[in-house]
Amino acid sequence: MNHRQTYTLAVSTLRRSKTLGVVSVLLLGTAVLFGQQTSSNLNHLVASYVAQHRQEILREFEDFLAIPNLASDSANIQKNADALAAMLQKRGLQVQMLRVENAPPVVLAVLQGDPSRHTVTFYAHYDGQPINKADWKQDPWLPTLVGNGINDPETRLYARSSGDDKNSILELLTALDALNAVHVPPSVNLKFLFEGEEEAGSPHLDAILAKYAPLLASDLWVICDGPTNQNGEAQLVFGSRGVVTAQITAFGPNRPLHSGHYGNWAPNPIVELAQVISRLRSSDAEISIPHFYDPVRPLTATEQAAVKAAPNVDQQLETELGLGRIEGHGTLTEQIMKPGLNLDRIEGGGSGPNAANAIPSSATAYIDFRLVPNQTPDIVKKLLEDYLRGQGYFLVGKNPSMEERRQHPGILQIVWGAGYPPQRTAIDAPVSQALIAAAKSVTGNSLVLLPTLGGSTPSFTFEQQFKKPVIGLPTANYDNNQHAANENLKLKNLWDGIALFAGIMGTLGEYWH
Repeated sequence: MNHRQTYTLAVSTLRRSKTLGVVSVLLLGTAVLFGQQTSSNLNHLVASYVAQHRQEILREFEDFLAIPNLASDSANIQKNADALAAMLQKRGLQVQMLRVENAPPVVLAVLQGDPSRHTVTFYAHYDGQPINKADWKQDPWLPTLVGNGINDPETRLYARSSGDDKNSILELLTALDALNAVHVPPSVNLKFLFEGEEEAGSPHLDAILAKYAPLLASDLWVICDGPTNQNGEAQLVFGSRGVVTAQITAFGPNRPLHSGHYGNWAPNPIVELAQVISRLRSSDAEISIPHFYDPVRPLTATEQAAVKAAPNVDQQLETELGLGRIEGHGTLTEQIMKPGLNLDRIEGGGSGPNAANAIPSSATAYIDFRLVPNQTPDIVKKLLEDYLRGQGYFLVGKNPSMEERRQHPGILQIVWGAGYPPQRTAIDAPVSQALIAAAKSVTGNSLVLLPTLGGSTPSFTFEQQFKKPVIGLPTANYDNNQHAANENLKLKNLWDGIALFAGIMGTLGEYWH
C-alpha cells in the first residue's frame, strides 16, 4: 500500500469511527508521515523541471514584462489582460474576464477539480506603478538581465513589475507546469484572480467581488504580493496593514509675495504646514493625535510569540541603508505591528535648483496612515479632523473662497484618498497551520511567520466579502526597488517562488482537514 492509499484509508476510518480523538491522532500522524515522505521527492522533481526549462520560463516572463501596465493606460492594460488570458488558457484553465464599468478587467482562471476538496484562490495584480524613464538605468519595459547569467541565483531581472507583481503570476503558472510535468495533481482545487488596478488603490475591486461572488467562492485566499523577509527566508504573513491617505493644504496670500517686502507680515503656508505636521507625529514615530491608539487591538499570545521569533534584521538594514538612528522603540518587526503616519512629500513655492525668494500662496503635505486592527479609515478621518478643529483650524474639502480665507485666520483643506481597513487571520487557526506545514514541506524550518505585512494589500476586501481566511505569501527579494526606479527580481527568488507554490499546491490538501 503506498502512502496516498494509507492516507486515504485513515480518512475513511476517521469518517466511520466514533472514537474521534484516537483516530484524529492517527490521521494527523499519517498526514505528517505522508508529507515528509512525499515532499522531498516532489521538491526534487520540481527543481529538476525548473533547471531544465529556465530559458523558456524567463522568455515568457520577459514577454509579459514588456507590456506597459499602468492602470490608467487602458489600451495596454487590456493587452496585459489578453496576454494573461492566453497564458492561462494555454495551461488548460477556464478563463473569464470580470468587468464593471470604467475598470480594467479582473482575470479569473479556474482549474476544475474534486468538489469534495478545499478550494484555494491565489490573488496577484498585473498592473504596476508609474515610471519616470529618466530615473531608470534602462528602459523599464525592456526586461534586462544583470549578472552572470540565468544559472547564477544572484542575477537580477530589471523591469517594471518584475518584483511587484508579475513575478507572482509567472511563478504560480510555472508551478502548475511543473506539477503537470511530474504528474502530481494539485491537492486542492485552484482558482487564480489577477487584478489590473491594485496600484491605483483597487477602487473597483469591491464591486467586482460583489458582482461575481458565486464564481469566486473559496475556502482560502492567498495574497501573492510583497517581499520575502530581509534575511532572505520565505515568509507567510497573516494580515496586512490598512491604509488611508490625506492631502493637507495650508494657505497664505492669494498670490506669491516678495519675501523681503512682505516677510514677517504675510503668513507663510509652508511654515504653517510644518507646525501642523509637528503636532501630528514626533520624530520618534509616535502619533500625537489624541485617542489615535485607542482602537488598536493587542496582539494575541501566538502573534506575540511570532514577533519574538522573527529574525532581527535591524543591524543589517541600518548598515545597508546608512541609518545613523531608527525611529520608534523596538525592532522593525515590532514597529510594523503598530499604526504609522508617514509624510510622503511637501509641495509649495515651486521646485528646482533656482529658488524664488517669495512667500507662496499655498503648501500641501501628502500623508499616508498605515492602520492595524481594529482601526478603520473612518475612525482615523474623524480623529484627525476633530484634533485639527480643536487646534483652531477651519477645515474645508475644496479650495476655500476669498470670503472664507478672510474670515478664518487658520484654514486647512483636507482631501482624503481611497483607503481600506487592516486585516489579520489567526496564526493558530487550522487553515493557517495547514499552510505553514505545506510551506515548510518546501523550506524546512526556514520560514518566517509574521502577523502583519508592513505594507497594505486588499486582503480586507476579500475577508469582508467572503468571510474566509486570507493569508499572504510574498516571494520577491526585499531589495527589489518596489514602486521605484530600477525595480528588479533576483532569479533565486523566481526559482524559489516556483518551488514554494508548487509544493503548496501539491501538499496543502494533505495537511488541511
